Amino acid sequence: MTTLDPDVARAPRGLDAPAAAPPRRGRRRGRGVPYLLLAPALLLLLGFMLVPIGYSLWLSLRAKRVADGSLLGAREEQFVGLQNYANALSDPVFWEALGRMVLYGAVVVVVMFGLAVVFALLLDYGRTRLTGVWRTLIFIPYAVPGVIASLMWGFLYLPAVSPIHQLFEKVGLTAPDFLGSGTVLFSTANIAVWGGLGFNMIILYTALRGVPVELYEAARLDGASEVGIALRIKLPLIAPALVMTMVFALIAMIQVYNEPTALEPLSHAITSSWMPMMKVYNDAFVQGNTYLAAAESVLLAALTFAVSMGVMRVSRRFTGGDDA
Repeated sequence: MTTLDPDVARAPRGLDAPAAAPPRRGRRRGRGVPYLLLAPALLLLLGFMLVPIGYSLWLSLRAKRVADGSLLGAREEQFVGLQNYANALSDPVFWEALGRMVLYGAVVVVVMFGLAVVFALLLDYGRTRLTGVWRTLIFIPYAVPGVIASLMWGFLYLPAVSPIHQLFEKVGLTAPDFLGSGTVLFSTANIAVWGGLGFNMIILYTALRGVPVELYEAARLDGASEVGIALRIKLPLIAPALVMTMVFALIAMIQVYNEPTALEPLSHAITSSWMPMMKVYNDAFVQGNTYLAAAESVLLAALTFAVSMGVMRVSRRFTGGDDA
């Protein structure tokens, strides 16, 4: 009979023995857990994004035509290739809407982006008081739905009920026609700036709060002014947030629909095809040409992707993230 060493016998079990490898079945089962957790998101992505995109591409390549070529023949859906895209790109109304959208976007992006940067820097300034109150007041308009905000501003623009017009009349001046052909685009842009400014400001302000305060203190010791700190330290360090807000603003510019549609009954200057998205809706649900509308929507989606990628690539070059 073998006698065990007392020290070995008193040692707790499992300390000196190598850990047992987990069974292979458990490993195989664990590999499928991430896919199981991702399944709901992937199904939503497939059902609400990839499938509609694919269906739009399929519709844009088809059209309804007479099957036998006669005047009274039955109309059926046929493959027409890129004909819908050619019709969209040769339509002067579509190009007018695109040009109007670019002008609208230039006003909205410049004004909203500039004000968001200024407000974020002011809130991040150490001597600013009641920052929580100011932050909430600036952000509140973003919580108002776009259609409701457009209707609110529409009543402010309408001469019959506008307090702005009444104020001008009391001082003996003539109020500008906010809904006229020369001013309605800027009136529409004002609604977008009012509604989207708070969201962009919060993104920039949050990014600024993540910058180490020691950098500011070191810059002040070196004699840097507050303006110099903002331009040379704060803004370069929050470049990713600046790029993100710029991309969001450009996407909102291309997809503008709520504001002009809500103002359309109040202004004769806004037509049913005043903006590209309005033309897509008019072609699809008023004119009944869903195939042309699908081609126009695909063109707008391609424009959105190209603009977003272009802004991100240019920003990487300026920030040193891309050497190409």
